Amino acid sequence: MKHSGKAALAALRLIGLAGAGVLALLVGALLAKYIGSFVLNYLTWALAGLWVLFTVFTFYFFRDPDPMVPTGPNLVIAPGHGKVDVIETTTEAEFMGGECQRISIFLSVIDIHVQCAPVAGRVAFFKHTPGQYLSAMRADSARFNENVHIGLYAAEPPGEKIGLCLIAGLIARRIVPWIGQDDTVQRGERISLIQFGSRVDVYLPRRARIKINLGDRVIGGETVIAAFD
Repeated sequence: MKHSGKAALAALRLIGLAGAGVLALLVGALLAKYIGSFVLNYLTWALAGLWVLFTVFTFYFFRDPDPMVPTGPNLVIAPGHGKVDVIETTTEAEFMGGECQRISIFLSVIDIHVQCAPVAGRVAFFKHTPGQYLSAMRADSARFNENVHIGLYAAEPPGEKIGLCLIAGLIARRIVPWIGQDDTVQRGERISLIQFGSRVDVYLPRRARIKINLGDRVIGGETVIAAFD
């Protein structure tokens, strides 16, 4: 599947950097002759243990199972894993062009952080906005935090607008999109990675029928969140 394995590569990069840091500290400790052998041995085991714990956590955080993408016409699926904490009518002018529905999904640090395309279609709008790193638990964090705004023209119903906003959080410091302007995507295809806690907003036309409730937990690439009749 397209983009499969990219999350694991990101995990390996972080683990490698952490390992290099541990090695540098150990070399520094060896060169510091005033450190006694007992302290050096203790530091070696302590640093090695911390690196092992970091490795286990990083592989867990960057897990990326293949989604069981639902079939059927005119469906919109959850782009991310997490808890639905906002369902509202709002205004989004940049891509949706006015009043629309918003579903917001909060991704905690223990959730999967790979995002999937909610529909098949074409990327008609792509905008990265630098910002702060406030807690993504705030439903309005997109107004202040770094985010990537993506607009899709759906393949079904043809030309229907679906908007996404990938939002960095207090711990999440990097959004890694795997798509760009004018790319075509398939429903459930991996499109991005947000590292360490974040939020994903979905913008839908008013006529879309919401299929989930406030407080539901959704699975990215699998849970149907809306449909067009």
